[in-house]
Amino acid sequence: MQKKFKAGFAVMISLVACIIMAQKPVMTQEMKPAITKEVKPVTNTLIKPELKRTKVMWLNHLDLLPGDPSVKTSFAALRSLTGGLSGLNIKSTTTGDTGIPGGNKVVEMGVPTIPGYTIVGVKVCYELSSPKSHITQIRLSQLQNPPSTALVMLDDGTAHTNKGPVCITSTPTSIDPQKGAVRLSLRLDIGNTADVIVIRGVGLILKPTS
Repeated sequence: MQKKFKAGFAVMISLVACIIMAQKPVMTQEMKPAITKEVKPVTNTLIKPELKRTKVMWLNHLDLLPGDPSVKTSFAALRSLTGGLSGLNIKSTTTGDTGIPGGNKVVEMGVPTIPGYTIVGVKVCYELSSPKSHITQIRLSQLQNPPSTALVMLDDGTAHTNKGPVCITSTPTSIDPQKGAVRLSLRLDIGNTADVIVIRGVGLILKPTS
């Protein structure tokens, strides 16, 4: 009798243990806390920090004015005289890079500036009907005080004979626009009076002033 009681008691203990185990929540794979790993953004170490900070401020290229009577500018919304996208068409009644009655054959404009930024270059987008007529100089000059003279701050004499359409960047400069008004000049070298230079964009390359 005592043996039967012990056996029955043991069975009861086993049943209670099974019930407790069944009620205890089992941590599944979904319930386990996720282990996260911080992923740092990848940075391009090949780009110089000073180049990352530059911005382009696009100007109204249609504001470029002829520097002498031999230079003629026009605009047609449908298409340019080269047959492509519209832009400022530039022609000349004389060949060469000298205007009438002398001086450089140019188109020129005053440029707006942004306080807190230094001008470090110029970007020009253009197309040529012939490489014989092209931009031969990009110049930035700054008005002095008193306003009787202007100091040349950028004088890039690179001949841009690529027919394009293409966008080019001038040699670097450093101009503080707070010191005086700035003018942009594009010198032209015309090989044939039938040729056309089409300007499709002009911009200043700016960098925050340190």
